[in-house]
Amino acid sequence: MLTYSEIMVRYGELSTKGKNRMRFINKLKRNIQHVLSIYPDVHVTADRDRCHVYLHGTDYQPVAESLKQIFGIQAFSPVYKLEKDVEVLKKAVQEIMTDLYHEGLTFKIASKRSDHNFELDSRDLNHTLGDAVFDVLPNIQAQMKKPDVTLKVEIREEAAYISHEEIRGAGGLPVGTSGKGMLMLSGGIDSPVAGYLALKRGVDIEAVHFASPPYTSPGALKKAQDLTRKLTKFGGNIQFIEVPFTEIQEEIKAKAPEAYLMTLTRRFMMRITDRIREVRDGLVIINGESLGQVASQTLESMQAINAVTSTPVIRPVVTMDKLEIIEIAEKIDTFNISIQPFEDCCTIFAPDRPKTNPKIKNVEQYEKRLDVEGLVERAVAGIMITEITPQAEQDEVEDLIEDLL
Repeated sequence: MLTYSEIMVRYGELSTKGKNRMRFINKLKRNIQHVLSIYPDVHVTADRDRCHVYLHGTDYQPVAESLKQIFGIQAFSPVYKLEKDVEVLKKAVQEIMTDLYHEGLTFKIASKRSDHNFELDSRDLNHTLGDAVFDVLPNIQAQMKKPDVTLKVEIREEAAYISHEEIRGAGGLPVGTSGKGMLMLSGGIDSPVAGYLALKRGVDIEAVHFASPPYTSPGALKKAQDLTRKLTKFGGNIQFIEVPFTEIQEEIKAKAPEAYLMTLTRRFMMRITDRIREVRDGLVIINGESLGQVASQTLESMQAINAVTSTPVIRPVVTMDKLEIIEIAEKIDTFNISIQPFEDCCTIFAPDRPKTNPKIKNVEQYEKRLDVEGLVERAVAGIMITEITPQAEQDEVEDLIEDLL
């Protein structure tokens, strides 16, 4: 019985990258290696034309599911590796088409001969293998335009390869090819979606999460880490940066008017994220703000909060309504984690009537009551960095199974 030996990966937008093509390809290769690290026997190589994922006995279906998520992949095909022998190839196409056949199925053979020493050229190989299929399936129909099945046969130097499935990839750019950004990751629905959309355009994200124990719980921290782990399947490992925020929130609550608590809190978050970005060579700040969704996301509030930095702030979901964001969250499997009932920093001291049009001059007056620079410095000095990997998710599943047994 035939089994798949490898998965052949075709690049997406990389074909337009000219002299930088190999830089993009090598980054995609590393991303694929990170994501597929949960399959220890799988081996990945890449050249200018395509990437090869060698299965070495690993079931191709879960590997294919992982590949579907990785940005930078246009499409991929599971492939049979065979001896370069006409009789071997004839038997293979007969077995494949017999397994696939149903009444009315149409097919064609599409051969490519890279090894010009092979005994048949592409046209002769098409005819020979097509005839072999008719020998076992006399009622099958050949069709050159848009057949139900296209059997692709490639004769290379080292072996022959056959594929018949083409699975669509995630598209986009390989994560890390567009520089680094700091994702302000809460435990909500919006920020993981913002992170996903940034990853799609090749941005290497680091997740910055603000924790205020004892007001926020270990469960809230784990929730943010679990959300980060969901994002690793699109391009590999992500650095998770936990920021101690208790002192700042207590100071704001003690010394500022309630209506301005949210604006001041968000300004501190922006300052700290920007300081971390600077230290860690990030280029932009990314957040999940959606215009008009909550009081701190009016244009006036965004202006007051943004005033503390000159760094570009990217808001991928800013024009989306909640249902659009939820639809993406469900697609990327973050929604059910996001709705877990743990408090985050933005909700624990949230005022009943927050200011929706805060004045920058008022905010600056209130900040004079606070040791802004000292508070920021202490928060940045206290950060804890954890590398979140796809492997960790697999380990947790295995631990859960062990507990159940």
